[in-house]
Amino acid sequence: MSPLPAAERTVRASRPVPLGAQVSIFRRGAGDPTSRRDDAGWWFAWRTPDGPVTLRLTAPGGVGPEVLAQAWGSGAAWMLEQVPALLGEHDDPSGFDASRHPLVAEAWRVRPHWRVPRSGLVVQNLVPSIIEQKVTGKEAFAGYRRLVRRFGEPAPGPGEGLGMAVPPTPAGWAAVPSWEWLAAGVDPQRSRTVVAAVRYAGRLEECARLPRDAAHARLTALPGVGRWTWAEVAQRALGLPDEVSFGDYHVAKDMTWALTGTPQDDDALAELLVPWAGHRYRVQRLLELAGHHRPRRGPRMTLPTHLPTRGR
Repeated sequence: MSPLPAAERTVRASRPVPLGAQVSIFRRGAGDPTSRRDDAGWWFAWRTPDGPVTLRLTAPGGVGPEVLAQAWGSGAAWMLEQVPALLGEHDDPSGFDASRHPLVAEAWRVRPHWRVPRSGLVVQNLVPSIIEQKVTGKEAFAGYRRLVRRFGEPAPGPGEGLGMAVPPTPAGWAAVPSWEWLAAGVDPQRSRTVVAAVRYAGRLEECARLPRDAAHARLTALPGVGRWTWAEVAQRALGLPDEVSFGDYHVAKDMTWALTGTPQDDDALAELLVPWAGHRYRVQRLLELAGHHRPRRGPRMTLPTHLPTRGR
């Protein structure tokens, strides 16, 4: 492991930063090779516009306003510039009225310093979001893990010693053979969507600097990128507090169950969230962090392999 970081900065935030709650949304399952948690903080292996980076985030004094960011790799300087946004310093919760529902009020009381993070990395978040379309999390995480390990590269600095990997370049994603997508459990529709999207990687990364409507129009113009995928990217890469995961298998049922006691659909959720317009994702994430998930009943969904079967 590298004895010294290539670069570092200490960010003094405007409020105590709940580091785990703040950045855990970027973890794609327990075995995600691009993220790692230990007793002191979090590690991330990401691909920035300037190249790969290993990012280490720690809060030396515990939960406080100071966060130490250390970075290795050619993307280190770019990533360190983004750390305040990653910690939610660009998010403005003013106007958010948590008192409209007791569960939301309690979730906000427990986590008053949580903010919507913003990584600024569009493709980094778009590709796994496409892989996660219309499949179970377990299946999607396993597929993403396999592809990153097979076609990515070892993380810079100490990330390599920790077994972390940086996702492929856009050209690398485009070059993944069809049989490797299938072996990872990613069907042709999703793999085609990824390959088509990464061809416009430069234009997509520009979305981080565009107004919301322009970014939405550019991303959803891609075939196979709809409102759910848009929301997943907007929440993580763009730091938008109003983009709810409509179209998700669980989110509407979980949120309506929490807010009314009865699982309902997207339309019902949209109506319930009207009073929180401008902060609807804030409500979603606060309820998620508080553990408000409806009881699961019945058999688990069978995971398809997407592999061709002989004789058919």
